[in-house]
Amino acid sequence: MEIDVLPVGLLETNCYLITCPRTREAALIDPGWDDPSILEAIRKREASVKIILLTHAHFDHIGGVSAMIRATGAPLALHKDDLPLLRVKGWADMWNIPIPPCPDPDRFLEPDETLEIGSLRLKVLFTPGHTPGHVSFYEAEHGVLFDGDVLFKQGVGRTDIPGGDAAQLLDSIRRVLFALPDEVIVYPGHGPATTIGEEKRLNPWVQA
Repeated sequence: MEIDVLPVGLLETNCYLITCPRTREAALIDPGWDDPSILEAIRKREASVKIILLTHAHFDHIGGVSAMIRATGAPLALHKDDLPLLRVKGWADMWNIPIPPCPDPDRFLEPDETLEIGSLRLKVLFTPGHTPGHVSFYEAEHGVLFDGDVLFKQGVGRTDIPGGDAAQLLDSIRRVLFALPDEVIVYPGHGPATTIGEEKRLNPWVQA
């Protein structure tokens, strides 16, 4: 698996390009801004983007969606419970952030379904709390998790924005993410990567 980490936009949201080295098929996760670095990474990898995946629909994760759809022709996928959030541009107007509206997704993601990207297998994990329809993407063979704004390096996603639920967020972390092996690498929506084991030991927000 080839992973490009592309911090984009006002909040340096981590957009991820994940590419199958055998087929060059790729998925683009959370294109939060129309940033030239995204298209440059696709070009350098000689990747064919087969799908654009959203962990959730806050403005800093969807700002580049429309541009990336135009550039790649790839379909957009989101959990249905975040569709209302997508349609209000992820509260961008509430923060006076100018982003273009997103089209409705081409398909809805289902919990526990597996997405095939070349030889890669991304399992959809339902991890609500930061938003009602938040999902994470787990690739078991390579031991990596793309978890949006659920679990950060010694932090967790905020729940004070409309639609957030602190108890639900902690349940998603403890019940879903912490069920994964300790060595799984966590690629979050902001900041550096970490591991499940490290967060079990050191994250002060999720200690019992």
